[in-house]
Amino acid sequence: MRLRERLLDGLVIPAHPLAINANRRLDARRQRALSRYYLAAGAGGLAVGVHTTQFEIHDENMGLYRPALELAADVAGEVSASPVLVAGLVGDTEQAVAEARLAKDLGYHCGLLSLSAFAEASEDAMIAHAADVADVLPVFGFYLQPAVGGRSLSYRFWRRFAEIEHVVAIKIAPFDRYRTIDVVRAVADSGRGREIALYTGNDDQIVLDLLTRFPYDDLYVAGGLLGHWAVWTRRAVELFERIRSVRDRDEIPADLLTRSVEVTEANAALFDPPNAFAGCIPGIHEVLRRQGLLEGVWTLNPDEALSPGQREEIDRIYHTYPHLTDDEFVREHIDEWLK
Repeated sequence: MRLRERLLDGLVIPAHPLAINANRRLDARRQRALSRYYLAAGAGGLAVGVHTTQFEIHDENMGLYRPALELAADVAGEVSASPVLVAGLVGDTEQAVAEARLAKDLGYHCGLLSLSAFAEASEDAMIAHAADVADVLPVFGFYLQPAVGGRSLSYRFWRRFAEIEHVVAIKIAPFDRYRTIDVVRAVADSGRGREIALYTGNDDQIVLDLLTRFPYDDLYVAGGLLGHWAVWTRRAVELFERIRSVRDRDEIPADLLTRSVEVTEANAALFDPPNAFAGCIPGIHEVLRRQGLLEGVWTLNPDEALSPGQREEIDRIYHTYPHLTDDEFVREHIDEWLK
C-alpha cells in the first residue's frame, strides 16, 4: 500500500465506536458488524482507539485496546480493497511508542497521535515525542479542540511538526478557523504539501473544509477522519464524492453550501455542543442503536449518557433531513454484517 498516495487522494475514515453490552463488556459480534458497515458504505479507512472508540480503552486494566484493534484488522482482511487502518495513540512517549509497536504488529498503517498527555509540556517536548513515535509507525497528527482535552498550538509548532519525516497526515480539529488556517499554512510553508495529507476533524465545518481551496500552494483538505462519519456513513461517502467532483471548479454549487448547514445542524444533535459535548459518544451510539447495529447507548463510563433533550434533537434531524440518513441501506445489509 502506498500510504501517502492513498491519504492524499482523499478518504472517508470513520472514527470507530466501541460496541459494548449492558454489562459494559466488548460485544465482538457487533464490533465486527460496525466495521463491515463502514467498509460496505464505501469508507476508505477505519480509525480505532480514537476518541469515538472511548479513550478509556487505553487503560491497560480495561484490556480492550488490543481486541478493538484486532477486530477491525480482521474485518479489513475480509475485503479485497485494503482500507487504511489508523490506530489511536495516547499517553506519554513510553505508552504511545508501545501502542504504536502493537498497532504496527497488527497491520495498522499509521497512528493518530493525541497530545493530550502534554497539556503542560513545551512545544519542544511535543515535537520530540511525535518524532519518537513516528520512528515506529507513520504518524497522523491531531489538532484536538481545547473543549475536549486539546490545547492551542502555534503556527510554529505545526511548521516544525510538518518537518518530521514520517508524518503522513494531520487531522485538523480545533473547531476554530484561525487555528485551522495555521495548520494549512504551516504544511504549505514546510514544502511538504504534496506529502502530508490534510484531514478535517472540524465537525462544525465538514463540508466547507472539504470544499475550500486554500491560498497556500492551492492545498485542499483531502478527506475526513470524523466521529460524525461513524453514522449515516453511506450518505457521507456520497456527499464526499460529490464534493471531490466539483471543488476544482471556479463556482461551487449553492446547494452544497446549504448541505453544509444541514450537516452541521445534524452534528449538533449528535455531538451535543450545548452541553460541552458531554453526549457526543452516546449521540453516535443512539443512531447506531436505532439502526440495530448497537444494542444500546452504553459507554465504558457509567456517567456518560445522552443529555436532556438530545434524543429529541436526533428525532428532529431524522424528520427534517431524512436525506442525510442511510437507515434503508443498513436494513438491507445488517443481517450479513451481524453474521
